[in-house]
Amino acid sequence: MSRMATSTAAAMALGLVRGRFHRNASTGCLNLLQVYQAGCRANCTYCGLARERVEPPSGRTFIRVPWPEYPVEVLAERARAARAANGRTGAASAGTSVPAAGRDACGGLRRVCVGMLTHPRALEDAVAQTAFFRRETGLPVSVLMSAVLFRHREDVEALRAAGADRGTVALDAATPALFARHRGRATGSPHDWDHSWRVVRWCVEVFGPGQAGVHLIAGLGETEREMVECIQGGHDLGAVTHLFSFYPEAGSRLAGAEPPPVGHYRRVQLARYLINSGVARAEAMEFDAAGRIVDFGVDVEPHLLDGRAFMTAGCPGEDGELACNRPYGNERPGGILRNYPFRPEPEDLAAIRRELREELGDATRF
Repeated sequence: MSRMATSTAAAMALGLVRGRFHRNASTGCLNLLQVYQAGCRANCTYCGLARERVEPPSGRTFIRVPWPEYPVEVLAERARAARAANGRTGAASAGTSVPAAGRDACGGLRRVCVGMLTHPRALEDAVAQTAFFRRETGLPVSVLMSAVLFRHREDVEALRAAGADRGTVALDAATPALFARHRGRATGSPHDWDHSWRVVRWCVEVFGPGQAGVHLIAGLGETEREMVECIQGGHDLGAVTHLFSFYPEAGSRLAGAEPPPVGHYRRVQLARYLINSGVARAEAMEFDAAGRIVDFGVDVEPHLLDGRAFMTAGCPGEDGELACNRPYGNERPGGILRNYPFRPEPEDLAAIRRELREELGDATRF
């Protein structure tokens, strides 16, 4: 447990890496990743940590950016200081329910996330890492779980006993066939669709409804209908969906693939928000012959004005507001923002309206 990796954004927020956030979208979560000399035993087609990934000349990345390694004591010390800074600025930001663009979008770190690799020691280490960062920072701790390592419900209970308040399973693919192709048997990885969902159910039982989650990546070959039905299935179990848009990782098997059309992502993004908010259900939505959403089954205008549906779907801080906003995890800064790490501004909302209808023409009823 002596060292862990952290995202470039988190390293910047801790003052360990110099840089500036586009539109001041500082991260509110200390995203951590386990480090092993042998690396990850999984071999997912889209992942920068895949066992058989080709090392690019610029060096290994994960979610497109370097993840520098530091002693855990340094990370905890810096996180404590960032939390204290958040406390000093809290009074100034009181009454702002969602962080706005144009200033520090999070006002300091408000959560820690322990990211697991698929490695024989990863579960034991995750328990120890959770306990350490909960004790040393006082921040709430989430765990992004490699489900194959959890053989019994008691394994999940061990994370909660160590201080975790949330557990999220990296499901990523929306159907059994796509899971097998990108994450399971076809890749030589140990991950299993049915067992992953079993661990999701254990997380709901252990952490409680709404405190468990699944990670899903749009753009791995699914239709919008398939993704929406997967999101609904997780919601019905009591799990929320944390949604990503596929972006090619250098050196991975999908390095030459394209991200999904922005319209595809926007419609799935809005559907996820409506389902997880209890506003709509997948079976009430309508789809065209290509499986694209043409009607959400409810009036979406209030949500197009509000903009929250298009923000990052991540874990909250102790205040209940978004902490894990993963700035620019799906795109390059300055391009089209897939997950807004802050509340979209009026010009953003105007662009979102156009993007929602892309590829559909006049076929929409929203």
